[in-house]
Amino acid sequence: MKTALYLAAASAALIATGAQAQTHQTTNVAEYASVAPINGSPTTYNATTPLERQQADAVLAQGNNPTVALGTRITLLSTAADDTEAASPTVSNTFTLTGVVNRDCSFYAGNTAAARTIDFGTIGVRTGNNENVNAAFEMAGAATATVQTLTAGCNTNNSVELSKDDIRGMVNANPGGYDTDEFQANIPYAVYATWTGVGLNAVTTGTQQAVYVAPQANASTLQQGAWRSAMRIDFNAPAISDRGLVAGTYTGTTTVTLRAL
Repeated sequence: MKTALYLAAASAALIATGAQAQTHQTTNVAEYASVAPINGSPTTYNATTPLERQQADAVLAQGNNPTVALGTRITLLSTAADDTEAASPTVSNTFTLTGVVNRDCSFYAGNTAAARTIDFGTIGVRTGNNENVNAAFEMAGAATATVQTLTAGCNTNNSVELSKDDIRGMVNANPGGYDTDEFQANIPYAVYATWTGVGLNAVTTGTQQAVYVAPQANASTLQQGAWRSAMRIDFNAPAISDRGLVAGTYTGTTTVTLRAL
C-alpha cells in the first residue's frame, strides 16, 4: 500500500511539473480517403476545422456510405514545449578582472654598514709654520663625496627626502676648549641628490629631478610620481676660510627617505 501511495504521489508530482510548461501545437492534420476510386484515383478529403472533422467522422462511422464513400482516415497531432523565456539571438557578458599591487619604494644601499659609511680619513688643515696667523688651522680644501646607486624609486606617488641629523653639519662632539672667534667645531656641508623621475601625479616622460640641502639647512623634500632610476648623491663640505678647525673626530649623518604618499 505504501508503495502504491509513493507511486501515486510521484505520478502527481510529474503531472504537476509537466503542467507548468507552456506548449504549442505544431501539427494538426486529418485526412480522409474514399472507399473506391473516383475517376480512376482515390479521393482525399482534408478536414481543416473541428466541425469538418466531426462531420467526416460521422460519415466514416456509417461505413460504406454510397453518397460520400469515406473509408478510412489518418490524423497527425503534435505538440512541443514553448521557450521558457524570450529567445535571444545574441548574448553578451562582461567579466571584471581585479587585483592589488602593493605600494613599494626601493633604494639599494649595499648589504653592510661599510657600504653606508663615508670616511674622509684626515680632513686636512693648514699646518705649516709659515702660514699667516689668519689662515692657520683652516681647512686646506673642500671635502667631497659621491654616492651612486643603480636602483632607486617608488611605484606610486612619493616624496624624496634628504635630512641631516644636525643642522651644523659634521660636528666634533668632544672639542675641548677653544676661542669661538678663531675656531669652530663643526663642518657645514651641502647634499645634492639627482635622479630621473616625474612630478607628483604627472603622467609624462621622466626628466632629471633634484633635492638640495644647503650647508646651513637641515632638510629638503620633493614630491614625485612613480619613478625608477639610478640616483646620485653628492656631498660637499666647502673649505672654511674664516676660522680654524678644532682637532678631533667630526661626524654627521644624512638620511635619504623615499616615502609612498
